[in-house]
Amino acid sequence: MKTTTRSLPTVGALVLCAAVLAACDPGPAPETATKPAAEMPAATAAPAPAPGLTSAEMENLVRRSYQYVALFNTLNNFAVNPKNPFAAGGWNKTHYPQGLMDASVRAIPRPNNDTLYVPSLLDLRKDAVVIQYPVFNSKFVSLETSALDHYCEIPLATSKGDFKKPMNILYYSAHTEGYSGAPVEGVGKIMELSGDYAIALLRVMPEANDPEKFKANMAAIKQVKLQTLSEFQGKPAKPADPETIPTYGNDQMVFTNNFQEAMQFVFNHTAFDPKNEMDQAALAALKTVGVEPGKQYDSGKVPKINGKQLAAVAAEIAKKQNAIWNDPKAAAPFLPRLFQPKGHMDIDTMVLQSAVGPMGQPADQAMYPGVATTDGKPMNAQHDYVIRMTKDELPPAKAFWSATLYDTKQGFFIPNKEKKYSVGQNAGMKLNASGGIEIHIAAEQPKSVPAENWLPITREDLGIDAIIRVYVPDLKKMKTWKAPKAERM
Repeated sequence: MKTTTRSLPTVGALVLCAAVLAACDPGPAPETATKPAAEMPAATAAPAPAPGLTSAEMENLVRRSYQYVALFNTLNNFAVNPKNPFAAGGWNKTHYPQGLMDASVRAIPRPNNDTLYVPSLLDLRKDAVVIQYPVFNSKFVSLETSALDHYCEIPLATSKGDFKKPMNILYYSAHTEGYSGAPVEGVGKIMELSGDYAIALLRVMPEANDPEKFKANMAAIKQVKLQTLSEFQGKPAKPADPETIPTYGNDQMVFTNNFQEAMQFVFNHTAFDPKNEMDQAALAALKTVGVEPGKQYDSGKVPKINGKQLAAVAAEIAKKQNAIWNDPKAAAPFLPRLFQPKGHMDIDTMVLQSAVGPMGQPADQAMYPGVATTDGKPMNAQHDYVIRMTKDELPPAKAFWSATLYDTKQGFFIPNKEKKYSVGQNAGMKLNASGGIEIHIAAEQPKSVPAENWLPITREDLGIDAIIRVYVPDLKKMKTWKAPKAERM
């Protein structure tokens, strides 16, 4: 993501936003024809080459497009999916959470259950957007930005000394009408994002174990205020340009049903760098199936491809990425390279983060080691497991850490009546007398095990996996620290 940041004097105080779950509305949102799709099972048939494409060419097409497919779904699910309780309710709006994410979340694979998500969904075509960020009293707050190309920036973070005073950030793209990066009075940072549709995702550790801090942080979240630049300058909001967004949902659905249409939309709203190798490789791969920036999608003119075969290739690639993620030895080289800005990514790492779980953070903010098993077999909900760590084996986090359980196939929380999806400082945990911990993954709460340390499952034939999140990791210690393993009981 091409980003330019300018430090300018900040004037004026933040205006409180009196909004709750539905989010404050700073002006008319674009008229869209969005159609969230029902969840579809992953394809399992062996992939075969589509007419005109060899197996190798089809695999390259999937690898070069996975980042765009993943973010096309993620951003639309966060913006306008009516079935997502954490959706903002439209573009150029912010969602204000009332608590941590739960099993109702289907907008993004492998979400966390230990920070509050405050997503602002941006449509930068007609006007720039200004977001006002308040002071937070928390050990961990991080602001991440990403456009449809899935490159990540961290413009603000407590680990960098931010959120001690209010900050206004202006966002725009190369296509933003009437604005090209000029200084604006009252704006502290100016960021050029690499696409017209983007997300500015604020993560806030709520300090749930400290009632006063928790109350203050929940109040501060509601002070996040999004305005178009016109509104920020006291002018009427510009009428939004209507646009029909192709059907979105999950990655398998897009690869199967409307791949070329979705990618044409993405490419028309993404800035490509002629000197960036990954950009140019993506352009070359998609050109073979009729997708080029600036074109209009016409189903009668693009080459015909077999969506089921394309989805089968994507499913096989995703399966391999999940295997890498859950193998500590295989995943170790990738962990420091994940979720970086444009120019700092390689294609293997991009495919891994896009297939396993989009919208993560770079290593200086968080690392995500997977939990393998002591017997080397994948975890399954037909069995119970225990993850043991002594005091000296706990993750080397400067902020905090957590362990979260997911179903392997879709990357969602395991639904349970206890609504317990992770173990950690915010979701609850209890260390033992020696300062260590045992985390039990079980269908029934084991005797003498605190409820805080129990991750419930339903006894069924379901692949499951656990991810450790290490927030603001000690990068030196992370080089020698080994993630725990789950022992089958």
